[in-house]
Amino acid sequence: MDDWRACKDWVSGDGKPDLGFFAAHFGGSRVQVADCDAREFTDQKRLEMSVSEFIDSWVAISGSDNGGGDGKTLYLKDWHFVKEYPDYIAYTTPIFFLDDWLNLYLDKYAMHDDPDSYQETDEISCSDYRFVYMGSKGTWTPLHADVFRSYSWSANVCGRKKWYFLSPSQHHLVFDSNETFAFIQAVWLECTQEKNEIIFVPSGWYHQVHNTEDTISINHNWFNAYNISWVWDLILRDYHEAKGYIEDIKDICDNFEGLCQRNLAANSGIDFRDFLILLIRFALANFLLFYHLSTNEKNVAWGSSPMAQLLLINLKNIKLVTLRMKSEPAWQNRCIVTINLDETLKDQSFIEFCNDLAVTYSKTCNHSEVNFSPSRFFLGHEQLNLLNLFRAQICNPDELVSFLDQALELVGIEA
Repeated sequence: MDDWRACKDWVSGDGKPDLGFFAAHFGGSRVQVADCDAREFTDQKRLEMSVSEFIDSWVAISGSDNGGGDGKTLYLKDWHFVKEYPDYIAYTTPIFFLDDWLNLYLDKYAMHDDPDSYQETDEISCSDYRFVYMGSKGTWTPLHADVFRSYSWSANVCGRKKWYFLSPSQHHLVFDSNETFAFIQAVWLECTQEKNEIIFVPSGWYHQVHNTEDTISINHNWFNAYNISWVWDLILRDYHEAKGYIEDIKDICDNFEGLCQRNLAANSGIDFRDFLILLIRFALANFLLFYHLSTNEKNVAWGSSPMAQLLLINLKNIKLVTLRMKSEPAWQNRCIVTINLDETLKDQSFIEFCNDLAVTYSKTCNHSEVNFSPSRFFLGHEQLNLLNLFRAQICNPDELVSFLDQALELVGIEA
């Protein structure tokens, strides 16, 4: 982290946040700020203000014994800094965390683009999951598990945090209101995070975080093939919860399932359709890269290379999750999405998406850089089976499974 621009620009000589730098360079940005002393539903109350207004409040805190000038203890959270300032390279993602399907995808596509359920506010709130957090001593984040049950990492640019962790197998002891004495049985893990240290949070781990000093941190949420099943589990749970809330109007609703999906998207930021489209695009991109390796690598043992093995794991895990989706009754006899593979190959966003994935895996697998363009992918290949494979379209999980089986068979891999 020592070479990060953030660690130089954002920290004053005494090791504290350089608030003046933020006010001078980013003061006009509109951000979401949590009032740590006020509860709203299941979270802290959120306020919108400019960075300059937030800095003014922070400065007031430093001269007061009871919070800012208005008595509020404010914590700037979920600032989409990378999205707002793409040319200001504040940091580089550590190589351990580069296999980030979530943010790589959102750099090219909207997660949810159904006009029937899209809301204007979604454009910013779901634009990416790369955040800057800033808070004075005493600010905190309540106990929670991360969005989509994703992984997360949090890097302290300056300051100190106290973390409390609860494993997925323990969270019912805290949230089950019927278990009066269960809370004291829960096993908590604790740690203190110092400046220039990074915390990794696995999927499903609940955590509560307190700033014990004035702190700035950089935080990412992300998922990939290794925890994609956690994402589907949460979507399915949220779907059944949304469905249960309106079950009493099922008999009088013209499109009950459509309403369930719209409510799911509104509550969770993603619905069945969105998730299937994401899986289709990653399946196609991973297979194209895998096939590229199989036809361009001179080494006869290319299939045992770290990149080839990773791509194969990705494809097999996508298939496993898709098989679980296929068994969900809500999919049966429904064609809720149509992805034409041939048209997708010619789409500029998909071409860039594939190249971004190739660059990522070249870095994480220490592989020579792979450059290929899906739009020109077949110009040097005359295999009729391959061409036929990409003349298909995918409308549901069953067809995605069939595509994956045919694709793997084409490169001699047992599906």
